[in-house]
Amino acid sequence: MLDQTIYKKIRHIEIRSHKAVNQLFAGEYHSVFKGQGLEFYEVREYVPGDDIRLIDWNVSARLGSLYVKKFIEERQQSIILCVDVSASQDFGSQKLNKNEVAAEIAAVLAFSAIKNNDLVGLLMFSDRIEKYIPPKRGRCHVLLVIKEILSFKRQGKKTDMVQALRYLSRVNKKSSVLFVISDFLAQGYEQPISILSKKHDLIPVIIKDRMEKQLPELPMVCFEDPESGELMEVDLRDEKLRKAYNEASANELINLRRFFRSLKLDHLELESDGEYAAALNRFFKTRERRIAH
Repeated sequence: MLDQTIYKKIRHIEIRSHKAVNQLFAGEYHSVFKGQGLEFYEVREYVPGDDIRLIDWNVSARLGSLYVKKFIEERQQSIILCVDVSASQDFGSQKLNKNEVAAEIAAVLAFSAIKNNDLVGLLMFSDRIEKYIPPKRGRCHVLLVIKEILSFKRQGKKTDMVQALRYLSRVNKKSSVLFVISDFLAQGYEQPISILSKKHDLIPVIIKDRMEKQLPELPMVCFEDPESGELMEVDLRDEKLRKAYNEASANELINLRRFFRSLKLDHLELESDGEYAAALNRFFKTRERRIAH
């Protein structure tokens, strides 16, 4: 039986997600996430100029004249939500923590997918594979995915994105749309992302808290590393310290963007303030324009 707090969160996310899907993305999903291949539709008689490689020799022999195969775009596809559930995702100085933002973003993407009759799957990872739910369709399945993100009790605290991406490569052979939702506070993931992006439509979703990007001026603050448990007291009135941290954080984000651009990957950047609708809308429209050209 669901905990009442989790149930209320799921209901809240479902309402917010439906509103975002209906208001912002109606009609855009099809053009932004096109089918990943072709599927057989029917055969028709051969006419001069047809590609001879499309001749169906079995049908032609049976009917006594040449017939070619006709294909249509394969619309139904799998959307895989690869969600970082390591301890660093619990951090939040704004309205929501990063884990809650991940759940809401996953919900918007999942509800958009099932409106188009696509399948939705989930992979949650920390320093291990925490949970894998194979792609299925339907509202009940989407609500299960959201419940798992919100209520799942992790076994590991640290982050191993490399293992998660390699696991995805093994279990998901069909070309799919992969959303990797994380703060990307990880190491060594560049090569696995590069390999996966050659077969799949891989879209990184970077979630950062505002305080991770720029430290405020505050008196002595005790920070805890959520993955190691290490405690550190820091005086945020120290201007040099804040400047050094802010510059390092900005450079980290610049390098991340540069890496994704080098692979020609569309990526999405969000803050854990709960105001993701405008950023998602910009992402969808930018991607739609790029695909159209």
